[in-house]
Amino acid sequence: MDKEKDKEKEKDKEKDFLKPEYYENRELSWLKFNHRVLNEARDKNIPLLERLKFVSITSSNLDEFFMVRVASLKDMVHAEYKKKDIAGMTAKEQLEAINKDTRALVEMQYSTYNRSLAPLLQNHEIHIVDAHEDLTEKQAEYADRYFEEAVYPVLTPMAVDASRPFPLIRNKSLNIAALLTKKEDKKGEQEFATVQVPSVLPRLVPIPPSEEGGRAFLLLEQMIERNIHRLFLNYNVVCAYPYRIMRNADLSIDEDEAEDLLQEIQKQLRKRQWGEVIRLEVEEKVDKRLLKILQDDLHIAQEDIFKINGPIDLTFLMKLYGIEDGDDLRYPPHKPQQVPQIAPGQDIFEEIRKGDILLHHPYQTFDPVVDFIRQAAKDPDVLAIKQTLYRVSGNSPIIASLAQAAENGKQVSVLVELKARFDEENNIVWAKKLEKAGCHVIYGLVGLKTHSKIALVVRKEEDGIRRYVHLGTGNYNDSTAKLYTDLGMFTCSEAIGEDATAVFNMLSGYSEPLSWNKLVVAPIWLRKRFLKLIKREIKHANAGREAFIKAKMNSLCDRDIIAALYEASAAGVQIDLVIRGICCLKVGVPGVSENIRVRSIVGNFLEHSRIFWFHNDGQEEIYMGSADWMPRNLDRRVEIIFPVENEALMAQVRHVMEIQLADNTKSHILQADGHYEKIDKRGKKLVNSQQQFCKEAEKAVPKKVNVYQERVFIPAEPVEE
Repeated sequence: MDKEKDKEKEKDKEKDFLKPEYYENRELSWLKFNHRVLNEARDKNIPLLERLKFVSITSSNLDEFFMVRVASLKDMVHAEYKKKDIAGMTAKEQLEAINKDTRALVEMQYSTYNRSLAPLLQNHEIHIVDAHEDLTEKQAEYADRYFEEAVYPVLTPMAVDASRPFPLIRNKSLNIAALLTKKEDKKGEQEFATVQVPSVLPRLVPIPPSEEGGRAFLLLEQMIERNIHRLFLNYNVVCAYPYRIMRNADLSIDEDEAEDLLQEIQKQLRKRQWGEVIRLEVEEKVDKRLLKILQDDLHIAQEDIFKINGPIDLTFLMKLYGIEDGDDLRYPPHKPQQVPQIAPGQDIFEEIRKGDILLHHPYQTFDPVVDFIRQAAKDPDVLAIKQTLYRVSGNSPIIASLAQAAENGKQVSVLVELKARFDEENNIVWAKKLEKAGCHVIYGLVGLKTHSKIALVVRKEEDGIRRYVHLGTGNYNDSTAKLYTDLGMFTCSEAIGEDATAVFNMLSGYSEPLSWNKLVVAPIWLRKRFLKLIKREIKHANAGREAFIKAKMNSLCDRDIIAALYEASAAGVQIDLVIRGICCLKVGVPGVSENIRVRSIVGNFLEHSRIFWFHNDGQEEIYMGSADWMPRNLDRRVEIIFPVENEALMAQVRHVMEIQLADNTKSHILQADGHYEKIDKRGKKLVNSQQQFCKEAEKAVPKKVNVYQERVFIPAEPVEE
């Protein structure tokens, strides 16, 4: 009887950890992340242009969030999907909460720009003219001439009447709507027209300074508004206001029905411009009659209209970040340092044979990864190269080397993930180029995205065939490697080499290995392994032994993993999490999560590495890889987690985690009520983890090494990364 009671208690306890009130909704958690990004723009200790950059990132983040996440929820509502999320919210309830939180975010964003950043720009003699009516005579003359010569030839005004239907308004494009009356029409009947602000021209137009001096800029839409009468010569312009729409950009592809995935994705990409309008931004003072026409013709609900107090779409501020002669308003340029074990020009394979090598980007340069493929392409002893590509740069040196390797007669197999969101078009171009060069291009497994980061080089050597492997937490993208914090590892471990071969055989054919030596691969094995590792810490804690879990990732929203962490916390396991973005776990819940601490680091670089560190009664295990603790990573993607077993490398990874957990400058700590707070630094030694890693990387480099200097531009947060 006692055993049965114990079993019942265990069941009840497990059920408790699944209560909806113990979970945060993922979309609302993401909005909190974007608030943290915006808070960097409000931090007076940060240089002015850096603060502008964070406002721009907030806008870009929000665009992608609406096009993907909000669009998906709207689809659920249309389909009358009633199932609740892990926090107990329906899609309709989520949309209502998102709308409320988004409005608060946008209000704070424009308040920050209008009341703080714009006046500070003026103090530094950088003037963005608010309205074309404020131009001086000299500036007005210049703006009109610029319009006539550079803008007017590009514009296409579109009238709407009985013979001309409402035109397609492209997703994310900035437009100007106007009400017109015919000059000869005494009745004064009003007609509607719209013109797209051309994205091929710079939105921020330099104009002559006013008498006050400094630098002055006029927004392109203001210049068009000023001259809009020139586009409608037989009409009087009653009023004109800018507007912008957001469409559903969530691709829906039935891979089982798609005979050619590449063609199907190309077809769906064109449909992105026609998706349902899910958000309309208009100037706050917009004419009511004009707004009614837009609302009716775009079929948009009142709750999806955002009235903006300032320039629509603040992503243009990223252009201002790069302004010439603005170094005193930015952080000093970052210098990615050389990896100490790999000096430029060395035989990279020889260095890897000496022992596993850890790479820490962007503090250390991404060059060794590029050189790994470049040297392999030229090396006569290399027989084959196999690699996964999820997101690559616009002019990727890795792609060039893979193509060269195929032309040199090597076996080259490349998995190009066509379903990488918003990179589909770019990846199609690369896939075709690689195929043309003679590479065997794989487009992934049906129903799964391949998100793993792995490269395998097979080389013929004196003692036989040797396999060299690179594994990482980030994409093979030399551009984002200067902006995202990621970790990678080179190894020629025989066990990992065998596993790497098995991964590529699985991706290119139907060969699913019965077991793995070292790698843990999703979607089949990874969830079970993580749950097993967490359960093991629970056993140690229940036996009175020290137990801890320290993990770093982009997002945490998997219910099973969170429930297991709650159980571990209740058992006494100490859990420290560094989670940049979404966190559906709640801290400080009595009896549930009192032993869990969560922090989010938002700094000059985008935190992107994934680290999983389990104490295991002193026999510590550390894993890194491409997966977050999210259902999509564990169940719907091909992901790879790999162990770090070399003692020296383990010490390096521990150090990374310890410094991040000590960060009291850029860390936001999750509170029991769900909001995030920065640490009170008074009287404490300041620790800025990103700055410290920069300094440590500099110290580790031999003095004679020349390092390429890069200016840092942080891109938008990748919603679907």
